[in-house]
Amino acid sequence: MALVVATGMLLLLLWQLRNLVVTVMIAVVVAAALAPLVDLAERMRIPRWLGVVVVYLSFIAGIAGLALLMGPTVVTQTQRLLARLPSYLERLQLLADTWIADLAGVDPAALDYLNQLLDPQSLMNWAVRSGQQLLVQSFDFTRGLLGGLLTVVLTLFISGYILVSGSDLVQGLVELFPYPWNERLAQQVQPMAQRMGGYIQGRILVSAILGVMIAVSLRFLGLSEFALALGVIAGFTNLIPFIGPVLGSLPALVVAIVQGGWTFLWVLILYVAVQNLETYVLDPLLVGSSVRVKPLYQLLAVLGGTQLLGIVGAVIAPPWVAGMAVLLENLYLKPKQEAELRAKLCAQAAEASGSLAWRGIGSNLEGSLPSPATGEADSLTRPGGSEELPRVEDRVAGRSP
Repeated sequence: MALVVATGMLLLLLWQLRNLVVTVMIAVVVAAALAPLVDLAERMRIPRWLGVVVVYLSFIAGIAGLALLMGPTVVTQTQRLLARLPSYLERLQLLADTWIADLAGVDPAALDYLNQLLDPQSLMNWAVRSGQQLLVQSFDFTRGLLGGLLTVVLTLFISGYILVSGSDLVQGLVELFPYPWNERLAQQVQPMAQRMGGYIQGRILVSAILGVMIAVSLRFLGLSEFALALGVIAGFTNLIPFIGPVLGSLPALVVAIVQGGWTFLWVLILYVAVQNLETYVLDPLLVGSSVRVKPLYQLLAVLGGTQLLGIVGAVIAPPWVAGMAVLLENLYLKPKQEAELRAKLCAQAAEASGSLAWRGIGSNLEGSLPSPATGEADSLTRPGGSEELPRVEDRVAGRSP
């Protein structure tokens, strides 16, 4: 009863502190992603705290440099795209009406249904509402712009503290568990951090590669007016597995349809090719080797994280699932498989020893029976003593003593 009550109170406390819990979860993911750089700095005989400061300053400087380098162009192209979006939707509506009018011989009820289904304005309104809902869920744990900035600063501070004093924190946490679980859990911290960090590093690298490829390709396909903005959008949305690539392709496909001709077909082929390149080459090479989680479980993690925390949840849920998979593998699945293997080997050894025992009994019985050739036993002894009688073969050959 006490355990049930304590567990319920702990869950209630965590629910009340859910914003802080989400911030800590994000900080752990950031720390796991930057840990290899901090370890590299420490191997170069740089104090760990100084290595953390250098890595974070370099990280912030890199983001600021990219923002200054591409930010104005991306903002300008995005504003231009949003300004022309209503006219694009009107042209899409005209194209849809023309296509529906070509189906004049179809039942009018079916035509009305198609007209409602292919209404670009309704689809865009639904997309805008869904996007707003995702954004609200993503930043629900902040309070306005100031709250968002404070959350970013708090996340960086917590992740930096984890990187500096991670071993002490882990030791203090695992000591709460009884022996031998404290030692077992302490041994899983490093594999969990490696897998979580490897997932984020691979995801960012894949997204950057695909964003550059799409931006350069769209420039050659006639969409140079929005190429950089569409590439950045595709790169950011690609951080979300499964769903992100589809969302990132929609703006480019809308622009390509409006331009007409073969542009739409080439842009569609481009995104399909890029998606296949990611699925069959980049993800297995850069992400799949570190996650080791089946795609179905990754998809469920993305959907669950999106439902709970929006875009932020879709990004941080898969690495946490990958980290939890380490605990499941090393603390349950591997011991279970080893126990099953030991039980199988013991059963085989018992069966083999039983077979050998029966063979030994059979050979002893055969040795105690009379010889088929002479009808006498070789192990007979003299009636009054312990010495063996001469063997039958020796007496027949005349070698009897």
